[in-house]
Amino acid sequence: MTGSADGIGRRTAADLIRAGHRVVVHGRSDRRADETLSALPDAAGAVVGDLTSLDRTRALAEAANRHGAFDVVIHNAGLGGHPERVVTGDGLERIFQVNVVAPYLLTALMHPPARLVYLTSGLEERGVADLSDVHWERRAWNGMQAYSDSKLYDVVLAFALARRWPGALSNAVDPGWIKTKLGGPNATDELPEGAETQVWLATSDDPAARVTGRYFKRRRDLRANPAAYDETVQEGLLAACAAITGAHLPSGR
Repeated sequence: MTGSADGIGRRTAADLIRAGHRVVVHGRSDRRADETLSALPDAAGAVVGDLTSLDRTRALAEAANRHGAFDVVIHNAGLGGHPERVVTGDGLERIFQVNVVAPYLLTALMHPPARLVYLTSGLEERGVADLSDVHWERRAWNGMQAYSDSKLYDVVLAFALARRWPGALSNAVDPGWIKTKLGGPNATDELPEGAETQVWLATSDDPAARVTGRYFKRRRDLRANPAAYDETVQEGLLAACAAITGAHLPSGR
């Protein structure tokens, strides 16, 4: 579970632990990981990795693999829109790196799980799959559009994995507008609602949960942005992420 230090990630981890599952949590620094373990003392362990760094994301994948193959990986960590374009030490636009490249790289390097869940947002419907300018070098910067694009790409990634790995269940979840640091105080939905669908997809044997290549909100199977279903867009995103990271997805499981 990436991004477990607070908000939806911590609540999802807590609900899974409460249900009797072994959960490995994640923090971007040793301090954040220690704080998460203090808040979730029954967690099975914690791994550390700053997703704004490719090297630290690779180290995170290595640390996660030392726990063995997971039944489920939930890609929850993410950044919201920012008023200014920020470039990381890797030369990548920060929102794209954290929200898209990091989950791709973890997926490529970690032992393939039986189920994958990628957190997106309802703003994915406003996303534009402009693979010629994923780092916003050509376009005038728009933080909310960059965020919306990244959330579309998370759905694209989930759907691409569903097609590439038919033996796994790979889905995307819009948790809703949740009262967290990212969602802000004016958000309409409470924290338990933001975690419930991920827990269901991760653990349920309900036939409605044992599907792949779907986009969910409140357990409802919805239609995503049409671009997410376009195999050309899917392959283009995978190729772009592979070129950035040097990591390629393993063959289908």
